[in-house]
Amino acid sequence: MTAMKTYDGPVSDHFDGLHFFDPDGSPPKSLGEVLRWQFGGGRKRAVWPEWAPSPHADTPPSRVEGDKVRLCFVGHASWLIQTAGLNILFDPVWSMRASPFSFAGPKRHNDPGIAFEKLPRIDVVLVSHGHYDHLDVATLSKLAGAFGPRVITPLGNDVTMRASDAAIKAEAFDWHQRVELGSGLAATLVPTRHWSARGLFDRNKALWASFVLETPAGKLYIVGDSGYGDGGHFRRVAEAHGPLRLAILPIGAYEPRWFMRDQHMNPEDAVKALADCGAAQALAHHHGTFQLTDEAIDAPAIALGEALDAASVPREKFLTLKPGQVFEI
Repeated sequence: MTAMKTYDGPVSDHFDGLHFFDPDGSPPKSLGEVLRWQFGGGRKRAVWPEWAPSPHADTPPSRVEGDKVRLCFVGHASWLIQTAGLNILFDPVWSMRASPFSFAGPKRHNDPGIAFEKLPRIDVVLVSHGHYDHLDVATLSKLAGAFGPRVITPLGNDVTMRASDAAIKAEAFDWHQRVELGSGLAATLVPTRHWSARGLFDRNKALWASFVLETPAGKLYIVGDSGYGDGGHFRRVAEAHGPLRLAILPIGAYEPRWFMRDQHMNPEDAVKALADCGAAQALAHHHGTFQLTDEAIDAPAIALGEALDAASVPREKFLTLKPGQVFEI
């Protein structure tokens, strides 16, 4: 059996020559802790409905010109962002499972908010990291065949993509690198409090990131996965890239807290992250499609409303959409 191909590059302040690390983060949980969560006593895993369809389905326009930004929530962490004549997908997953297997692993509980055949021509894909609910090679391969888009991703994830399908036009970048996308748009990869793996033996051998997307309507801060920590990651983005017009922040996959705290925010954390990054508006994601953790399907949205009320933040400032719903700025 050949070893998985992995990133090979110079040592840096977050790469030791073999593994990436976050100087301001914490390492992922051990296999022993994973087993304790999965099989330890007293686990309370909510039962999700087998199918929880969204009442919405979007047929996007072919292009959105000018300084308007149209965002469609596809589901989980996937978005279609249309602005300045460019069509951008973030962490696109159209597969039925977020898993290396077609027969096991987290399964969709609703359809993507846009049917694949209704997608407009995709110019750019942003992929935040290598976990299966964000980097879906089957979808990337399908996009490559249909549209041949550029795929912008953190270091090492390009190796994963090309090993699966050489037709995927993957371009890998480090934290703080800014990538021109055309039409005056640019994306900067920024540190986020997370980790990466696709198997048992490639932990942190590829980098993870969030993106700051420069658009004619202002900067969008798109966070795929992140723990909260002390909020420093979010404050540093505000300092380096503010003011931010919009933040897309994860609110799901957070229970049990002892296990998930370092890698996934809960809604209360996400409200603090919004205050730290200073965005004028926020949209929630990373909930309601794949059951990755123990909370109920509707728990993140309910808890977000409660956290906003507790922080005296108007609920309309941090919205939760269903797959297929659209938000425009």
